[in-house]
Amino acid sequence: MAANYYETLGISKSASAEEIKKAYRKQALEWHPDKHADNKAAAEAKFKEINEAYQVLSSPQKKQIYDAGGNPNQAGGNPFGSAQGGPFGQGGTYSYSYNGQNGENPFGDFGDPFDIFAQFFGGGSPFGARGRAKPRYSIAIDFMEAVKGVSKTVDIGDKRRTIKIPAGVNTGNTIDFGDFTLSITVSRHKTFERQGDDIFISASVPFSMAILGGEIVVPTTNGEIRIKVRKGTQAGTMIRLKGEGAPKLSGRGSGDEYVRVIIETPNRLTREQRRVIEEMKEEGL
Repeated sequence: MAANYYETLGISKSASAEEIKKAYRKQALEWHPDKHADNKAAAEAKFKEINEAYQVLSSPQKKQIYDAGGNPNQAGGNPFGSAQGGPFGQGGTYSYSYNGQNGENPFGDFGDPFDIFAQFFGGGSPFGARGRAKPRYSIAIDFMEAVKGVSKTVDIGDKRRTIKIPAGVNTGNTIDFGDFTLSITVSRHKTFERQGDDIFISASVPFSMAILGGEIVVPTTNGEIRIKVRKGTQAGTMIRLKGEGAPKLSGRGSGDEYVRVIIETPNRLTREQRRVIEEMKEEGL
């Protein structure tokens, strides 16, 4: 990790999301390797550092881990932190299964490549202007289009073409179409959070169900499914749905979906409910 991501972007710890994004754009434009032909290696290193800082500070989950002194980029991490004593409290991880249905990125793991393309090449359409020997373009697609794959009709130079974007692409991936290279930006989803090939969601569980167990319905990219909640489930527990993540670009299988359990605590109790809770309290439960 960088020594200090806030110093890298030249912002304070209290900077808003918009201020973080604005600082990132400024630094990325200033240190883009193409603007430092005399010392490209140093510029590339600085550019990578800036991008890494933005990837962490622009993600509320990663930022929370970083601010708490953790490593948001450690291998196998996920946007909800560790299920064992992570930033969301205690809780284990268990799996639930059921019967149901690359090229190198010239910008690294770029958080917002479309904006950079627009500012370097004049913008206008999402396919900007021509580059050098092999033009590089950028396109923004929806979260579900990235997971499922999509065909797009676009203007490349003077030609209108239909291109196929494979299932499983993510922000920062590039596709080589032979005569040009395409960089992908994927918009955020209101329900799903993605980390690599894995997808994460949060699900609320009634206090009584967390104690006694039960079933809840949760969304996946393939539709809603019903899953079991075990007796004694703790807040922050992660339930893994095998194979319900994004397809792997290698074409072999998919990632998993993780459901983070949020336990709903009632703020109003009947007299009988309060009596039962008081008895549980007396028994140390």
